[in-house]
Amino acid sequence: MSTEELITNGNFSSSGRDGIPSGWSVWNPIWSEASCSVLSGSDGLLMEAADRPFAVGGVLQNVEGIEGGQAYAIAATCELRDIAVPLQSVIVRLVWTRGDEMIHPAGRLIRGPVVEDGIARFDDILVAPVDADGAQLSLECKWPRGGSVLWKQVSIEPTEPPAARKVKVGTVYLQPRDSTPERNLELFADQVAEAGKLGLDIVCLPEAILQVGTRATIRDNAESIPGPSTERLGRVARDYGIWVVVGLTEKVGDTVYNTAALIDRDGQVAGVYRKIHLPREEWRQGIEPGDEYPTFETDFGTVAIQICYDWFFPEPEAIWGMRGAEILFAPTWGNTWPDSEGRVDGENTFRVRARDNGLYIVPSVYSGNSLVIDPMGRILVSSDGGSGVFWCEVDLAEREALPWVGHWHAIGMRDRMPHTYGPLFEEPRQSR
Repeated sequence: MSTEELITNGNFSSSGRDGIPSGWSVWNPIWSEASCSVLSGSDGLLMEAADRPFAVGGVLQNVEGIEGGQAYAIAATCELRDIAVPLQSVIVRLVWTRGDEMIHPAGRLIRGPVVEDGIARFDDILVAPVDADGAQLSLECKWPRGGSVLWKQVSIEPTEPPAARKVKVGTVYLQPRDSTPERNLELFADQVAEAGKLGLDIVCLPEAILQVGTRATIRDNAESIPGPSTERLGRVARDYGIWVVVGLTEKVGDTVYNTAALIDRDGQVAGVYRKIHLPREEWRQGIEPGDEYPTFETDFGTVAIQICYDWFFPEPEAIWGMRGAEILFAPTWGNTWPDSEGRVDGENTFRVRARDNGLYIVPSVYSGNSLVIDPMGRILVSSDGGSGVFWCEVDLAEREALPWVGHWHAIGMRDRMPHTYGPLFEEPRQSR
């Protein structure tokens, strides 16, 4: 099966009726005055905005000859002219069909655009549902705000399925009692060793592991990072070739942070996150907040870390989602169960945060349940009253879609409206 058999006039070399390339049809909004004009020329297919900021429009083609279960490479190229936000304004969408029925009306957004020197490229591999026999390919222009898009080329061709990105992710539930910082360190080192014996790629430990179940304060346990604790855990990480996320108290000069360290498979500190949102019991002890939302590149994907009270606030997860994080680890002291009146429900909050931002979220706690939550907000693994290491294997290449919305991580990035979020940066009103 060749590309030409699937896409008619994928280089827009000829025009049909009313200047529209043969094999394609124009779609416009219900209110025609808000539509983009579409015109085929010698150098491609031009979409120009109407004289209004929120014009939309596009062209589509019904693709025949799709085989269920077959993988297809979809590629497109266009030239951008005065497009301020390419991610929002230029879209390639594929909807699988069965006869005249759309299998998933929202379709799948093709990865991109990657923009260089005014040229935008889309490139993706999708596997057709087993019951698909066709597809609908749509080239869309959304809110170009006076700009235009010149489509140069689009193709669909059979290919090999995309490679899986399987990761064995673990979390720990352990609640030391009547302990010491030294004993705690060994207890959690044992958990890392157990995770390594299970063949995990990464394991998450809770918050402030040297303090829980001891009489020590946060400041009592403060140490440098790298330091004694990361070196001890690093030796175990190196022995088993596993990544580790661990909550510690960090001392930098006279400053103390509530910190989580990321240790790589070689036992080295690959990065730190310093807790930004601090409850009263921390700042009254002189703990200072961090001010950065880093992401970290691992050999299996992009990860981020938050700590306990951070999860009360929706903004951090949104930032990490926009920065490309795939898994968010959450060393936590607090409870994932609701209180006696059902008011503070960490478990459901984590689930909402995961779904809102298309992230896996992995809390490790001292009370409630340590969890692995998928980007749809489903609990994949729960400690469920037990102690030890709890894990599952996830595939970061999976792109499950919400009905009538689509793959949320892709949709959400395009449909966010940051220019309207100014109130987030205003001084909060005093409560009444």
